[in-house]
Amino acid sequence: METILNGLNPAQREAVEHIDGAMLILAGAGSGKTKTLTTRLAYLIGVIGIDPANTLTLTFTNKAAAEMRERALRLMPHTLSYPPLLCTFHKFGLLFLKFHIEKLGRSNAFVIIDSDDKKRLLRTIAKELKIDLNLSFIASEISKYKNSLLSPEVVLEKAELPDYKKIANIYVKYQANIEENNLVDFDDLLMLTYKILAENDDLRQETSKRYQYIMVDEYQDTNELQFQLLELLSSEHHNLCVVGDDDQSIYGWRGANIRNILEFANNFKPCKTVKLETNYRSTEPILKAANTLIEHNSTRLGKKLTSHKGAGDDVKLLHSLDESMEAKAIAHEIQKLLEQGTDPNEIAVLYRINALSRSLEEGFTKAGLAFKLIGGIRFYERAEIKDIISYFRVISNPHDDFSLIRIINKPKRGIGKASIEKLQKAAFDAQISLFEYIVKSLLGELPLVISKKVASSLTTLIEDIKLLRIEVSEALDNFMTLFEERIKLKDHYAGMVDGMDRILNIDEFYGYFRDAVTKNPDLTLDEFLNDISLQSDQDQIEENAITIMSIHAAKGLEFEHLFVIGLEEEFFPLLGEGCNMEEERRLGYVAITRAKSDLTLCYVDSRFYKGRRKMIDKSRFLGEAGLIQDTSLKITKQAAFKKGDLVKHKIFGIGRVQAANKSGKEYKLLINFGGNKKEILSSFVQSI
Repeated sequence: METILNGLNPAQREAVEHIDGAMLILAGAGSGKTKTLTTRLAYLIGVIGIDPANTLTLTFTNKAAAEMRERALRLMPHTLSYPPLLCTFHKFGLLFLKFHIEKLGRSNAFVIIDSDDKKRLLRTIAKELKIDLNLSFIASEISKYKNSLLSPEVVLEKAELPDYKKIANIYVKYQANIEENNLVDFDDLLMLTYKILAENDDLRQETSKRYQYIMVDEYQDTNELQFQLLELLSSEHHNLCVVGDDDQSIYGWRGANIRNILEFANNFKPCKTVKLETNYRSTEPILKAANTLIEHNSTRLGKKLTSHKGAGDDVKLLHSLDESMEAKAIAHEIQKLLEQGTDPNEIAVLYRINALSRSLEEGFTKAGLAFKLIGGIRFYERAEIKDIISYFRVISNPHDDFSLIRIINKPKRGIGKASIEKLQKAAFDAQISLFEYIVKSLLGELPLVISKKVASSLTTLIEDIKLLRIEVSEALDNFMTLFEERIKLKDHYAGMVDGMDRILNIDEFYGYFRDAVTKNPDLTLDEFLNDISLQSDQDQIEENAITIMSIHAAKGLEFEHLFVIGLEEEFFPLLGEGCNMEEERRLGYVAITRAKSDLTLCYVDSRFYKGRRKMIDKSRFLGEAGLIQDTSLKITKQAAFKKGDLVKHKIFGIGRVQAANKSGKEYKLLINFGGNKKEILSSFVQSI
């Protein structure tokens, strides 16, 4: 037994040795959560003697599942006749449906459709119903409905806004189609599994009794459907152990429900909570900044990371005039590190908004630094940016058929594939460019091979291109404004799932163009396009390169030397409709805790904002992390007591705070003392 438990700290060992009943392992960044989880699985099987068939460990990615399986098996007896079930939620759903989908009157010979298949089917249905909405938006909404257990009939009944009524009608036909053809999509793997268990009580009991010990990794990322599925799976025993960190819950925008982890102890009683607070990754100054920042969140269970590594260099701040100077300064610092022999793979630059990668890509290319962009597409290779560049190329040279075909139906003009093919063939036969054929056919000089409706749309496009060509020939000062007024490319992307991100990229490009014109009033469109080509042609480098990535993509990773850019209001935290300040702050916490020993937080005085250069304020997070003293910063300190805190009262005993409201100089707390709820002033209780 001691061999398995060797190397565990007291908190990790406490978690591993807990056997029966619900347990929340609140695992801070870099605190060894995977080690704890895999050791507990090995302990249950190799020491306690639990049959591997009675365990179920669920993860979110196949990569995490593979790593955990390998680490757990190394700790287990080699005489196991079969390994424990350790897989993603969706893989479990697939295995379950193969055995039990017949309870829904369907054959287990079903076929899983991927996202491309799903979009193709949705496109066909939308065309049949004559609905012209963005396919990504439709697919995303249907996914949300399924993960909220909303049937097509319920959505159709409750939808009020016109676009959502259209999506509801598509959902009805889509679900009927996949059931008729015995197909399941990704979301069905969990939704149908839940449905079968919820409607068949004997099977629910049997399944729960089979999986006597259930463990879940990254519990803070679970959604409502996953929570309800876990309730059913653990209903007969409550031996549910979840590992997660409420301070690293950063996927609310894709359905993750932070309440799942915040309210776990209430939902699965009795519950043991173990906090893993020893961080093995970062030095003290880095953890101090992370702890100080995250304390400003009120909706958290509360923990404080301590460094196993001990003292280190202070967190550095890099202040630049603008994003170009920022990229240049970071490149200079990185060059010094490389000259000292630092491995490039130990250096990374993180950003909150994808659009900020442009200045880094440009600055690093100019400095000759090899870099790799992780979890994203290089700025000039993003679809929305390639669309703008294609428009520019057509405006510069209308006979560029390749670019014209790319933008002829962006934004949508009702010009389908068949019409484009007819025009291409006619232009080829006439031995002239596509643009020239369209112009001459609209003037009646050549045969009109398209419908009058398509011809009307093309007339508007040709007029726009001609107008923009005149503007370009005179001056570029007002070109960008006129371009957006006439083309309205942002409207095309606005309805997409990642629409906000794409619009920010477009604004970044517009701002970059305006800046280039301001710096060089004699700049021509051709010169600008040539410069872009040089920027976008850097070969993809996979090894021995500096990493550039978003904070979301960096979760779970660590780097010796880390730069985080864009620490300004509007950019980080990202402000505006739909933005959650507490989730923004958790992103800041995740970013800071990626650094092992060397962390630099960067901010600038001005940056492109909505396509124009703007003076901006430094991020409130710099003050909240205790890194600068500035009374102008918006600092919001958390309450002394908050929801989720455990407190002790001299008469009522131990209770959990359910709400905290300011009352004069102290707080009025709503406390649940084992089902007996009382409103008590904070001076009458003690924190535990």
